Amino acid sequence: MTNVVHLGHVADVVSGVGFPKEMQGRAEGEVPVFKVGDISNALKSGTRHLRRSPNHLSKEAAKHLSKNLMPAGTTVFAKIGEGLKLNRRGILAQPSLVDNNVMGLIPRAGVVAPDYLYYFMQTVDLGELSQATAIPSVRKSDVVEIRIPLRALAEQETVVAEIEKQFSRLDEAVAGLKRVKANLKRYKAAVLKSAVAGRLVPTEADLARREGRNYETGAQLLHRILETRRSQWQGKGKYKEPAAPNTTDLPELPEGWVWASLDALSWDSAYGTSEKCSYENTGVAVLRIPNVQHGALDLDDLKFASPALAISASEAVAAGDMLVIRTNGSKSLIGRAAVVLASTTRVLAYASYLIRFRLMNLESLAHWVSVVWQGPPSRSWIEAHAATSAGQHNISMTTLATAAVPLPPLPEQHRIVAEVDRLLSIAREAEAEVDANLKRAQGLRQSVLAKSFTG
Repeated sequence: MTNVVHLGHVADVVSGVGFPKEMQGRAEGEVPVFKVGDISNALKSGTRHLRRSPNHLSKEAAKHLSKNLMPAGTTVFAKIGEGLKLNRRGILAQPSLVDNNVMGLIPRAGVVAPDYLYYFMQTVDLGELSQATAIPSVRKSDVVEIRIPLRALAEQETVVAEIEKQFSRLDEAVAGLKRVKANLKRYKAAVLKSAVAGRLVPTEADLARREGRNYETGAQLLHRILETRRSQWQGKGKYKEPAAPNTTDLPELPEGWVWASLDALSWDSAYGTSEKCSYENTGVAVLRIPNVQHGALDLDDLKFASPALAISASEAVAAGDMLVIRTNGSKSLIGRAAVVLASTTRVLAYASYLIRFRLMNLESLAHWVSVVWQGPPSRSWIEAHAATSAGQHNISMTTLATAAVPLPPLPEQHRIVAEVDRLLSIAREAEAEVDANLKRAQGLRQSVLAKSFTG
């Protein structure tokens, strides 16, 4: 038989304690103190039990903060702020303290099993209970009124066992999907690495030999590009020869290929605007780091400069532009680039922490540079040449200008780009299917919990 009772009938609802800064960060002590982030860290590591904390206190110090520790088996969760919205739960593995951003449910012995209470709380969206204030929060008076289906203890154990059996099956399926996703990531990297090493399609040199004809080599193509760059120069001041490529420690290229600098393959380069931006759609859209994804622009999250920002047609982002992230606190973002392969329907500026290289308007060149830049060799080169200062990573325009780009003959570029597009398209379709199944697995978890507590 199942009775529906208030949560306050089966558990004591207890708030955490104030945790002074001067007491934080101690690795030694018998009593761990858990914060909101520790709940998330435990779940990310694959466990619901909170065992490790960067904060510990002696029994005497803990007693100074609170006379009573929360016992092992207490379900804990964030009660305020962004952590509340995440709806993450944990279970204390030993008597502990939690800080005042956390609330605990101490199950009453002989009334409710700790795991039964924990799994039930997984079905409760505390965000729906939160007060509509600038910072969302839940009150003890709201939590004790939550209604929970209460079964006999033996039935509770049966429910928990069935939930864990179903979750174990889902965990195996999810682990398999994540392995597939990791393999797809490695596959894409292998495709790009093979592409820029000349191993993905037959080389133009081999085809020309087989067919008994001549062909324009990469070196001849580069000479033609430099002649065009020089003769059509329209910049300010005297024409300046492009920077030479930095080929230190670079591998030998296939027959018919040549190393070119990014500077040599570009008309010019420039930093973006420092104009302040907001989400108010009143001025020119300004591309930022979130808009620069791997190889392409993402225009879903745009900010706008004030209407006072005026940019000329030559300053606006155009097809053939390569936008490179030059500075950020995360080293993995430095050097990430998006190559604009087609004209946009709106005027776009770009922020000062991006550098624009305007690639030569040569057929397939923008596509080819995009492939090169996404490949593992380019990533390794960027990380080797990025600088770090005051916690910020950066790479300068001068350094990027010397980035070495392997340049094959034009027909070979066409074939490589087409094959990369074909293979990566297959990988993206497979990834989309994996992501859909991962999302479906999360939905199944919620379905298992819902059925477990609604009969």
